[in-house]
Formats: sequence, structure tokens, C-alpha cells
Amino acid sequence: MNTTIKKLEEHKSSVPSRWRQRAEYRTANRTWLRYSQHIAMRMLDKMEEEGLTQKGLAERMGCSQQYVSKILKGQENLSIETLCKIEEALHLEILPQTVELV
Repeated sequence: MNTTIKKLEEHKSSVPSRWRQRAEYRTANRTWLRYSQHIAMRMLDKMEEEGLTQKGLAERMGCSQQYVSKILKGQENLSIETLCKIEEALHLEILPQTVELV
């Protein structure tokens, strides 16, 4: 048993784990994270339907592929501007239209 503990200690990371902070963050932000994940799933479905890659979507939205990747992970706090870009790029309604757009 002591040998196992010594081996584990030898391989222990020098950087403390941030598991607890991430778990607390997810708990505190559960509502918008679920909504963000729901949007990501709808985007993925539409992208699959259109045969669209992350790079292709990024080009349509005028942003980087890396940013699209973050959005599709469902952990990005999306601005209204970004939501509108997603809607336009994928011809997908995310926000209900409450005002008449000219």
C-alpha cells in the first residue's frame, strides 16, 4: 500500500486541481449553461442537415473557427449579437421575435 501511495505522490501534479471551482461555477450558472447547450445542439443539428463544418459556419458568421468551437461546446455566454449571427448563418430562429423588424 505504501508503495502505491509513493508512486501516486511521485506523479502528482504540481498545479492544484480546479475541479471544485469548475463544479461550483457550473452549479451557480446552471440555467444559462443549459440554455447555451440547447442552442449548441440545435446548431449542430442544423449544421449536420446542411453538411456545414465549423469552418464554414465561422465564415458565414464572420468569426473564427475556434469561437464556433467554443459555442458548440455549450459553455459560451452568448451575446444577442452572436445569437443573431447564428440565426442568420443557419436560418434558424433561436430568439422569439417580439418586435417587428424593419
